[in-house]
Amino acid sequence: MDTGSTTPATAVIVVAAGSGQRLGYGMPKARVPLGGEPILMHALRGIVASGVAAQVCVALPEGDRALREMCDDFRTELVDGGPLLTLVDGGASRAESVRAAMAVLESGTQAVLVHDAARALTPESVFHRVVDALAAGAKAVIPVMPVVDTVKTVEPTAGDGIAIAPELVTGTAPRETLRSVQTPQGFDLATLRRAHEAAAGFDADQAAAVTDDAMLVELLGVPVHAVRGASQSLKITTPLDLIIAEGLLEGPLGARWVEG
Repeated sequence: MDTGSTTPATAVIVVAAGSGQRLGYGMPKARVPLGGEPILMHALRGIVASGVAAQVCVALPEGDRALREMCDDFRTELVDGGPLLTLVDGGASRAESVRAAMAVLESGTQAVLVHDAARALTPESVFHRVVDALAAGAKAVIPVMPVVDTVKTVEPTAGDGIAIAPELVTGTAPRETLRSVQTPQGFDLATLRRAHEAAAGFDADQAAAVTDDAMLVELLGVPVHAVRGASQSLKITTPLDLIIAEGLLEGPLGARWVEG
């Protein structure tokens, strides 16, 4: 981490309230096994190993006793040091889960990282890059990766074309300016709170259009900076994602093999 800047007192919010339906395990995604341990445990161990957080607040599926007990067991591993571990019930949406977690952050917290439990293998270096950018003065910073696929914009096919294909290409996005966004996303806490307060008045369509916290901050007109992410930070959403994550764990250098 950059020792030339003052690192703000930082908390990490872990969003772990997802249903995991697309994984097909019949349980919340955070409980799905990965390399013999639940996905959430891999995420928590990575955060603690990075050393960036004074507090880790996990937003869990409401009423999930198994995950709460799991986190309580993990808390006993931190008795000799490590961040404060706090648990809250998540909401029906990502934004509600983040707001519930922000409400219980410790007094004196200056910065917050919002992290998906599903990005369970995020390398420690990504956490450091995000925190270093906050220490250097960013109000919002996200880890990103270049887009390697060609990306097209489309619209629904109309008229006789419907018989050919459901969509029609309307253009090709300039790939060199596109980035795939990951977590943890880092924010000045006051800025993120202000962004969520502004979003409280959104109607259903506006709320549905917001896919991450950085979008809320963008809507305030606050600059969002980007740092390098990592290929290991894939979001485990489908069975194929889980197979890839298992492969990363079984690789020669383990879960957090170094990238750049």
